Amino acid sequence: MTAFFALVRRDLLLAFRHRAEWFNPLLFFGMIVTLFPLGVSPEAPVLRIMAPGVIWIAVLLAGLFSLESMFRSDFDDGALEQMVLSPHPLALLVLAKVFAHWLVSGFPMLLMAPLLALLMTMPSEGIAMLEWTLLVGTPLLSLTGSIGVALTVGLRRGGVLLTLIVLPLYIPVLIFSTNAVSAAVAGLPMGGQLDFLLALLVLALTLAPFATAQALRISLS
Repeated sequence: MTAFFALVRRDLLLAFRHRAEWFNPLLFFGMIVTLFPLGVSPEAPVLRIMAPGVIWIAVLLAGLFSLESMFRSDFDDGALEQMVLSPHPLALLVLAKVFAHWLVSGFPMLLMAPLLALLMTMPSEGIAMLEWTLLVGTPLLSLTGSIGVALTVGLRRGGVLLTLIVLPLYIPVLIFSTNAVSAAVAGLPMGGQLDFLLALLVLALTLAPFATAQALRISLS
């Protein structure tokens, strides 16, 4: 666990030194949501209906925007090879990288979402459920996306291929998250959707670090 926290601290320091790289996805997230009423309709009933889908689609796109940097700098400077060769379990180091990535990209979106939801005239019940789905869903996106990043880290222009690999895996998260928020706004039960998201998160926490570690070994071989 010492290596885990040391790697998280290192990645957070690097992110602080290169703040612009991590600020761009957040700016992109805010721009999508704020520009949507201008392009569709500023009427409150329309925005209230479409708010869950708009915010979650913005989260997915902003998350894709920041994914490629998860292992890129380590691959370029040779640190990734040292991680693979180190005596520490590679899956644990991968989990540290994913956790640091979520702290820098997913957690700020979790904090920004209530303000953007108010902009979309979402009621308080929907905002509370939106926060719950983001709390469960954004780590799931980072864990799932790490597999695609590991498979394409050795490619010069792997952004398009990364999108093709990861985006289909994000669809269940998008469907159940938006459905849970919409159900909360309508006063309907949403326990099934949350249970499914939690099950996916547990499954990803169990399997994704090992799959990502193996994908990194393949990319570096």
